[in-house]
Amino acid sequence: MTTPVAASTPSAVLDRASLVLDAFEGPGRLTLAQIVRRTGLPRSSAHRMLERLVHLRWLRRQGHDYELGMRLVELGSLAVHQDRLHRAAMPYLHDLHRATGHVVHLAILDGADVVYLEKIGGRTAAAIPTRVGGRYPAHCTGVGKAILGFSAERPLVTSGAAALSRKTRHSISTSAQLSSDLAKVRADGIAYERGEALAGFGCVAAPIGNFGEVVAAVSLCGPLQHMQLDHRLAAPVRMAAVGIWNNIEGAVRVQPTMQRECRPLLGTSPPTRLRDAGKALTQNLHST
Repeated sequence: MTTPVAASTPSAVLDRASLVLDAFEGPGRLTLAQIVRRTGLPRSSAHRMLERLVHLRWLRRQGHDYELGMRLVELGSLAVHQDRLHRAAMPYLHDLHRATGHVVHLAILDGADVVYLEKIGGRTAAAIPTRVGGRYPAHCTGVGKAILGFSAERPLVTSGAAALSRKTRHSISTSAQLSSDLAKVRADGIAYERGEALAGFGCVAAPIGNFGEVVAAVSLCGPLQHMQLDHRLAAPVRMAAVGIWNNIEGAVRVQPTMQRECRPLLGTSPPTRLRDAGKALTQNLHST
């Protein structure tokens, strides 16, 4: 006979704590009543859990309102900076931003969403509503399509014209449209996004990893009128993705086939290739 797990066991406590913390997904503070509605916990249990989390600095109380605390900020920052993908990517992300002037994103796939691990940019960055730790529907973003296109399994792609959520009128809205777009990503080794996540903004993204081994994606993002959505931005993004993949500790040191267009630069180190691509891009921009 199986003995039921008591509600006071550590696992049950952790489940309730996770439920309470998950209620804070999204901007703004929450009241006790709002947390009770979102979690379904009894009011007394929710109140005890909230006060304990405040004591541990996982939450912060302002009057009758609660918000995420500094301990979560500290732990989240540590998690990102201890991640080997993030460490491997940082020099290439900074080089890519310096070479192009556009906002740079590093993202991974989590379910149907992408989660941003890094965002680097200048004044334009404030106009793009992404943040480290933030989520966005994968099919609406360049980074999401780059990862999905190079993944062996693509759970968002189903038969027929299954509806997908839309962020703008340009967003992909059916599974059939997404399947067609991902076929282009696999053929070109690059993903383009034109106002699908945010009206008036575009993106060029490349997968980090070979087909079936993709671990993340890197992208350039900016106002559509200032973005060259062609080989001029695709080349440096591809080279950044290859540099990151080769720099990940323990990664397979195989040059992805998507780099065929960059063969003249393959004799140099990845950072040098990226700087050379940046110089070529700057010359192209000045000549136009």
